[in-house]
Amino acid sequence: MHPRPRPCLLFALLALAGSAQAAEVTIYRCTDAQGRSSLRDTPCARGEQQQTRSMTVPRDPPPRPTDAVARAEPAPAAAPAPRPQVIVVNTPRPMYECVTPDGDRYTSETAEGNPRWVPLWTLMPVIATRNPLGDNVGARRPPPSEFRPGPPRPLPPGVGFAYPAGTWVRDECHALPQREVCARLSDRRYELDRRYNSALQSERVRIQSEQRGIDARLADDCGAY
Repeated sequence: MHPRPRPCLLFALLALAGSAQAAEVTIYRCTDAQGRSSLRDTPCARGEQQQTRSMTVPRDPPPRPTDAVARAEPAPAAAPAPRPQVIVVNTPRPMYECVTPDGDRYTSETAEGNPRWVPLWTLMPVIATRNPLGDNVGARRPPPSEFRPGPPRPLPPGVGFAYPAGTWVRDECHALPQREVCARLSDRRYELDRRYNSALQSERVRIQSEQRGIDARLADDCGAY
């Protein structure tokens, strides 16, 4: 009866093969002339009977997680999304430059400029008339009866005062570019600073009020200045 291989020897061979990191290993069973059997990982010697068997080398399980990893705190919850911010952008206020019929220029907050009511006779062209004294300065004056004015015309019933006939006069105005608006506001602010030192106390109050209005408009419509 042939002796059976020892289990410890088999495990030693498997461990040796596993140290080589092989997926499979060949085990050689050698039997000598006396009938003694042995297991090895190399071919048998000459004169010995050889039997081979391929076996899969067992792999070590993955290392267990450490206690620190096992007790790791859960990931913090994601921070809530920030609330949307509402930004209100105001449209810059326009400024207009107006020109009077006489060529004078001024600025206005509206396209209406400075409308004004004028009597119609101010718009009539001047008509040259003859000198009532004649071409000769030393001529005789006409009789007073020729210059006697007629009686005043009575007003219509129910009318206590009569307005002279007239019309509204509006100047031509056009909008200024925003950069020009900011430049004129800054110039006006500088002019008020120069007038403040020499102004009376009552005028200083008015200057300060206008300066606050200009500063607010520069901040809203022109940014930093």
